[in-house]
Amino acid sequence: MGGATYRDAGVDIDAGEELVKRIKPAVRNTFGPEVAADLGLFGGAFRLDTSGMKDPILISSTDGVGTKTAAALWAGRHDNIGRDLVNHCVNDIFTCGAKPLFFLDYFATSHLEVDTASAVINGLANGCADLGVALVGGETAEMPAVYHEGSYDLAGTIVGVVDRDKMITGEKIREGDLLVGLPSSGLHTNGYTLARKVLIEMAGLKPTDTLPGLDGDVADALLKPHICYRPAVSRWLDRSLPVRGMAHITGGGIVGNTKRIMPDGLSFEIDWDAWERPAIFRHIQELGQVPEEDMRRTFNLGIGWVMVMQPGRAKELIMHAMNLGIDTVRIGKVVAG
Repeated sequence: MGGATYRDAGVDIDAGEELVKRIKPAVRNTFGPEVAADLGLFGGAFRLDTSGMKDPILISSTDGVGTKTAAALWAGRHDNIGRDLVNHCVNDIFTCGAKPLFFLDYFATSHLEVDTASAVINGLANGCADLGVALVGGETAEMPAVYHEGSYDLAGTIVGVVDRDKMITGEKIREGDLLVGLPSSGLHTNGYTLARKVLIEMAGLKPTDTLPGLDGDVADALLKPHICYRPAVSRWLDRSLPVRGMAHITGGGIVGNTKRIMPDGLSFEIDWDAWERPAIFRHIQELGQVPEEDMRRTFNLGIGWVMVMQPGRAKELIMHAMNLGIDTVRIGKVVAG
């Protein structure tokens, strides 16, 4: 009678090796000349080019996609989850004006399903390639005693750089400045625990069900990719327009994230009627009878990015955005408080 094996205990090393084989081409496609070593080392190697910078500052962030993974499992669609993570993390460091350099991912699961994992990580690598970010390393963990059967979690760390004199911190925000919002594609990567409770558990909806006002079925609405705002917004910053602060609207909603960049003694007012909320939020609120305060604290409600700017030049920024084909909306102003 044979003894116990690692596979018997729930960890399949062969599956891990097969996953690495499948994702290598997509990962290598993210490499530029700055990547100083191939896959397989115990650490990623990146050559930092600071030429043209007076005082380079590294900006980093770690985040995940939360229970959007559960929505992906419910729908059986995993291609965009990795891209969601990359876009989310790039947005986080771009609030400071940072250029993303390299990314590391962490994929953890109960038992490794190679097809699912490769779809997630290939999507992540493609997201990195589209944004010029090197995927220099990652980790895959199989932990049957920690995760529910069939579930997985995804997290990542990004590192970027910005010259100190171009760093955006919010410290220059003043009373009377305007808040300009950019639309979200939907939930992005936050609020899925509440959304799933209402739409799937309470309403009993299936992935292919439809609701009025949705562009596609319910799964399409829940799994729309998280928008990366850097490609559009960086074109404004290149024109030296007067942006005094930027906020990425994630968990905590518009108020919870915008207040993070406000100097002491200042607050802001939001005109909640200034834009039309995407239909998915209306359905969540109505089907679940969710209080308005909870909606505002949980979801982005259709605004994924907030910029704070001088009122005298806000019109110039908005007109420039229109010329670039970028939707913007004035959503509020900075006040004393």
